[in-house]
Amino acid sequence: MKVWGLLFVLSTFSYLVDYANLQGYLRWGLILVLMVAKAGLIVAVFMHMRWERLALVYAILIPPLALLVLMSLMASEADFTFVTRLAHFR
Repeated sequence: MKVWGLLFVLSTFSYLVDYANLQGYLRWGLILVLMVAKAGLIVAVFMHMRWERLALVYAILIPPLALLVLMSLMASEADFTFVTRLAHFR
């Protein structure tokens, strides 16, 4: 019941972000933080990852984290390529 209550509170905060008419990065940042908190709570409790062996947790968490690192590297390289093309083809 505690988990359901916490999920309800987090969902209420997520709704209040839209209700407060927040705009820009603040709005999206709050929505993403609340979304990740709810997802982490669901994975930890309802998928029983809180009680699993550390090796299984690492097997599930490390690949998405590695993908996020690689995606950020690709995004920075894409920005560099875009700026270089703008400077060269101008």
